[in-house]
Amino acid sequence: MRLNICVLPGDGIGPEVTREAVRILRYVAEAQGYEFKFTERAIGASALRQFDSPLPEATIDTCKKSDAVLLGAVGHPDFDANPPNKKPEAGLLGLRKALGGFANLRPAIAYPAIAKCSPLKPEVLGNADILFVRELLSGLYFGEPRGFKGKRDAAFNTMSYTVEEIERVARVAFELARKRKKKVTSVDKANVLETSQLWREVVTMLGKEYPDVKLEHMLVDSCAMRIVTNPTSFDVVVTENLFGDILTDEAAAISGSLGMLSSATIGGEIDLYEPVHGSAPDIAGKGLANPLGAIASAAMMLRYTAKLEDEATDIEQAIKEVLASGYRTADLDNSETKYLLSTEQMGRMVEHALSEQFDRRRSYHAV
Repeated sequence: MRLNICVLPGDGIGPEVTREAVRILRYVAEAQGYEFKFTERAIGASALRQFDSPLPEATIDTCKKSDAVLLGAVGHPDFDANPPNKKPEAGLLGLRKALGGFANLRPAIAYPAIAKCSPLKPEVLGNADILFVRELLSGLYFGEPRGFKGKRDAAFNTMSYTVEEIERVARVAFELARKRKKKVTSVDKANVLETSQLWREVVTMLGKEYPDVKLEHMLVDSCAMRIVTNPTSFDVVVTENLFGDILTDEAAAISGSLGMLSSATIGGEIDLYEPVHGSAPDIAGKGLANPLGAIASAAMMLRYTAKLEDEATDIEQAIKEVLASGYRTADLDNSETKYLLSTEQMGRMVEHALSEQFDRRRSYHAV
């Protein structure tokens, strides 16, 4: 197994959490005899400082020559006043477009060991396990025309979707649901928006190709309410770009912290993996960041790009075991914390737990 990985540490806490994800990937390669090659490039604010561009050509070129991309975080307030094409976030949007990934997968999982970190009551939280499939290359974030009118006394954006754009992301959701609990919830605003009316029509037609998967349609405001009142009722949720962005951040309540959330962007030329949290510049460099979302993103890379399901599962199990043992980063600190760890210490604990997972697996096969 050979894997060329382009690493984009980015801004704020991005370099810290990415370092721990790379630590885990290096350990997997060493322990299993795989060959993983890592090449680091700049993006976002760090790229603006070095190259006056949020997405340098060298970064795009390296990404396109890689098998997968691992991203930390993008954004810094120093550039908030910049024109749109000179903001750090322009680098992230440009990267997504360049790589062509249209389906963003975001798991929201309730971990029993940190249930008290969630604002939801335990009886509501249950064993919630939702996989969001967010359309990523269309909608308001990419629609044209967009801009300001007059003396910035008005502004406008365009939301637009084609049948093809809807169908391809919905198909990803149905295929994933077949491997899970066989249920898809399609989220829209069909009572108001024409784009959502088309969305519902296309998803309904596609659903006929998957008679073994239950399909339900839900308005986005109703979905937002149900995520916090009955999260166990969901399996796979598919929705458009803006709705997906908001709902997945809300779903952080299920896991207890944004730092726990991972993501994979698939369907394009090169797959992109990144934790959901932002750059959090206020805590950057202090060792306070939670690296588990980045490490879980590395697990998704092994699952979806490298097709190493066993290793991906082992990483996820190692995360659960570390949490169950009472280890926490600052964002997860509560009355059940036994050991409060830095970013690096948490990464090392996951590596140790993973080594035990591998040892158990070898022992099982030896028997």
